Amino acid sequence: MIMFAAIAAASAAFAAPMLIPAPREMSVTGGRVALAAADAPKVEVVASIPPEGYELSITTNAVTIRHSDDAGLFYAKATLAQLRADAADASLPCLEIKDAPAFRWRGLMLDESCRFFGKVTVKKLFDLMSRYKMNVFHWHLTDDQAWRLFIPEYPELVKKCGKSGSHEREVPPFYTEGDVREILAFAAARHITIVPEIDFPGHFRAVVRAYPKFACAKGARNAMCVGNPEAVRFAEKVLDRVCELFPSKVVHIGGDECKAGPWAKCPRCMSLVRRENLGGVKGIQPWLTRHLAGHLAAKGRRLCGWEEIAVGFGKPDARGESNNDSSLPDELLPPREVLVMGYHVKPGAKSANMGYDVIACPNWHCYFDYSQKLPEDPYLYFRPDIRWLPFEAAYRFDPYEGVKPEARRHITGVECCLWTSHVWSVPELEWKVWPRGLAFAEVAWSNPDPAKRDFAEFSARAAEHRRRLIREHVNCAPLK
Repeated sequence: MIMFAAIAAASAAFAAPMLIPAPREMSVTGGRVALAAADAPKVEVVASIPPEGYELSITTNAVTIRHSDDAGLFYAKATLAQLRADAADASLPCLEIKDAPAFRWRGLMLDESCRFFGKVTVKKLFDLMSRYKMNVFHWHLTDDQAWRLFIPEYPELVKKCGKSGSHEREVPPFYTEGDVREILAFAAARHITIVPEIDFPGHFRAVVRAYPKFACAKGARNAMCVGNPEAVRFAEKVLDRVCELFPSKVVHIGGDECKAGPWAKCPRCMSLVRRENLGGVKGIQPWLTRHLAGHLAAKGRRLCGWEEIAVGFGKPDARGESNNDSSLPDELLPPREVLVMGYHVKPGAKSANMGYDVIACPNWHCYFDYSQKLPEDPYLYFRPDIRWLPFEAAYRFDPYEGVKPEARRHITGVECCLWTSHVWSVPELEWKVWPRGLAFAEVAWSNPDPAKRDFAEFSARAAEHRRRLIREHVNCAPLK
């Protein structure tokens, strides 16, 4: 692993470049080279360089990039582009960089169920993500509010469940297969993997509006009737279509915030409990998780779900959120091959300590719909004293918090999340992602030692990048 070297360690005789994320190793060697040398850098393939990593050498007469894969070359050029933007004159500083990511999954989640933004907005987001070396777009496409992906076998999903929550009134507020292919190609050119999320068994109201038969006859309408074989087959067919459309090896099925109580009133669900010896209604969702994990595994795909799939339902805290700090019995746990997304610190850490690979996205560091607690904020819907995430809190994110040293290898990625129930427009989306996205990007790529992070030094770099974003008409919020 390449060790992180603070930019401040560069020779005091030369100003350090304003790079975000900070390279893992960098030394400013002195001297400058004409900017034109970066137009056609010398490129060398070096097999020993880690995946996505690169080496960038700038001397007084040449610019050289070394890499082992296409992603590494792409990120080297992204760093070079930042250096060009930082150039005060027609020259670049001479330096040596050795760089590689701390995490292979550096994600951003956009909820387009609550609010549909469309292709133009998503593509602009990809351009900014790739600039800052983020490489996974977690696409939340279904929820209680709406269903945003056309499934040919179930056309009523978008006809009856795709009209609400769109700011683009001139286009259908859902994605066709052609739209998805276009967006996939755009993402692939920027080395971004799109991971689709289709929610089962909870957050199911949109499906029930189109196909009431997939819900229990009695009880809550926001969960599927897992005891109904036709509903389970619906889930399988949808996932089959998703696997045909998306090349991602990971498929997210949600799995969060689904109460088991209503299933107790359903004869078909209780019949499933008896038939499969599930030990009660709380065994129903784990059964479905295991079933869909097997279905996806047979297609060479890996199931991902929110933390409840591993640590159970937990107990609501004083703010109405789930601690999810209980554990399911061993016989109900999904296989260790599934991927867990930890949106609270303790459950995420517990999942890693149990042996699951985890994407860390704890809400108090990574939920960008929360207020930034700015003195002047035109998008203040959550009370700042209830849900707030200032810029510095995003930078203080420690993905390994609560994780045992021997389990740290199970923190395989990190992600920031933008839920959109309180995001009404593209300017508001940008305001909430930036500049906190800059802080997240540095943790995701460099993951500097939390005890040694220099927030003032990082803020100086972030201030320069904020100016660049604003010049590009990105509605970037103030740093404080």
